[in-house]
Amino acid sequence: MGLNVQALRRERGYSQEELAHRAGVHPTYLSGVERGRRNPTIVVLQRIAEALGSDIEQIVSRDD
Repeated sequence: MGLNVQALRRERGYSQEELAHRAGVHPTYLSGVERGRRNPTIVVLQRIAEALGSDIEQIVSRDD
């Protein structure tokens, strides 16, 4: 999940700070999400997805 957030963020050309601001979370929290150190709630996932112009399904999908 964190790698999906990171990939989408980079595709959009956002820094971690910019995405954190758009999603209303602290930059260190977003960093923790991207590194798999934080487990965001569904509410926070929705805010991150909206800030990325995406949806939760795209963030949590796995490409096995």
